[in-house]
Amino acid sequence: MTFAVLVFSLASHALADESPIKSVLQPYVASNWLAGAVTVVVGPEGIISHEAVGYADVAAKKPMKKDSFFWIASMTKPFTAVALMMLVDEGKVALDDPVSKYIPPMDKLWVVERKDDNSMTLRRQARPITIRHLLSHTSGLPFLTPVLNDDLSSLPLDQAALSFTMNPLEFQPGEGYRYSNEGVDTVGRVIEVASGMPYEKFMQTRIFDPLGMKDTTFFPTSRQLKRLAKSYGPNAEKNGLAEAKIPFMRTPFDRPGRYPEPGGGLFSTGKDLAHFCQMLLNKGMYCGERFLSETAIAELSKIQTGLPNQKYGLCFAVDQDGHGAFGHGGAQGTGMTIYPERQLALIWMVQVRGGFPGKGGNAKGAFNDEAFKLGAK
Repeated sequence: MTFAVLVFSLASHALADESPIKSVLQPYVASNWLAGAVTVVVGPEGIISHEAVGYADVAAKKPMKKDSFFWIASMTKPFTAVALMMLVDEGKVALDDPVSKYIPPMDKLWVVERKDDNSMTLRRQARPITIRHLLSHTSGLPFLTPVLNDDLSSLPLDQAALSFTMNPLEFQPGEGYRYSNEGVDTVGRVIEVASGMPYEKFMQTRIFDPLGMKDTTFFPTSRQLKRLAKSYGPNAEKNGLAEAKIPFMRTPFDRPGRYPEPGGGLFSTGKDLAHFCQMLLNKGMYCGERFLSETAIAELSKIQTGLPNQKYGLCFAVDQDGHGAFGHGGAQGTGMTIYPERQLALIWMVQVRGGFPGKGGNAKGAFNDEAFKLGAK
């Protein structure tokens, strides 16, 4: 530990002439607590700071670059919610529509009433599942169906949605909270039915292309995968890094026969996410074009669960700072947060599985502190 502290201190002094964000993060890399990271600070007019530090591949000493590629996992959920809210703005969908209006088998499902080690008592739904329930994780659908446990991209959305009707709900719709990829995947199918186009085409033509998100995709190419940052977690001794497998996704990621997964299937870059965050920061506007109404942004970013201890909106974690901040993270440690009062958005891109060794868990907070200083200038 003494050696690690010494390295941390020396690295801090040696990098004093670098950007403040790189300087504050480099010691975590030098101490083998963080492999690497891409950071972006976004304001209403665009990117304020964009940095890369450390390694995309530690063993190969391959530097992390600003265009390094990441699986953003559950950061996909806000994109799906934005797509759905576009249809709400157009009058094609209402948040309180029953899901069975678009997917008829999602009606009169069984619900777990009591359960123990030996038996389970079921009863029918007391009320319909609505789209609002799906987006706020209050539908009663479980996290994942066994069919998708090993590979989120293994079924087309029409089949995936039908498979979700095979298992009982965990609680009556609207009476609990259960973080659910199944629920958001079902929203993806609603988007297909209401828009008349495949979910992935809707996302590409209505969000990714207009926002200039050239590196955001469910179907990475072999060229993009050459830029994919490797995943790391704590080694056996918990004092350094070891390479880790990306969960829930079966490789190779560019193989045929993969399907989009609205709850967690996207790959992206820091720069691409900056465009999306800039649109959210500007209440639905980007480069003079309106993508979402201010009413839609307000719905996405307010508490929707009805449960005071579950600060979740419509596919956004909300009120993260007590002042209306909203955003989302991913299973590999990536994250984006919009701070309306500060007029900033912060993007943190890493590939971490199972937490950080040493003091690596402090790296994101160190980035946030420096980013807020930049935003205050």
